[in-house]
Amino acid sequence: MSVELITEDLLDDVSNEARDSDRLRKNYNFHEANEDPCHRLLNAVEPGTYVMPHCHRDCDETMIIVRGKMGVVFFDSDGSVIQHALLEPNTHNVGVTIPKGVFHSLVAVETGTVFFESKAGPYRPLADNEIGRFAPEPQETQAANNFLETMLTLFYP
Repeated sequence: MSVELITEDLLDDVSNEARDSDRLRKNYNFHEANEDPCHRLLNAVEPGTYVMPHCHRDCDETMIIVRGKMGVVFFDSDGSVIQHALLEPNTHNVGVTIPKGVFHSLVAVETGTVFFESKAGPYRPLADNEIGRFAPEPQETQAANNFLETMLTLFYP
């Protein structure tokens, strides 16, 4: 086992990979396998990435902003926004713990945004009842872009 420092170079590398990816996001995992009981990762997100609203029925999730600026949006099961927050390092809101069962999404507000994420493993794909069917699927490009723009107006009307 070796110590792994989280450096500006690492943040730059994962951000560059996010910018170069079709989904405009990239994970950098610290856990070794999907079966691990605790998942810890950096998640680089770029403006324009669409994270379909979802929840995790069996675990809480914690996100701490490391660099950039990111909005998080919380929904009820019908898709109404119940809360939102802007996360930015060295400000009042630097992170969030999302209880299991709460639908959420996020929007990258600045390029180079990276957050640390932790939740219980093992990894499993989202079940149908964990997907916010009130929102468009990612492959519905125009509708997804419109939904993303609507979420962004919560932070910059």
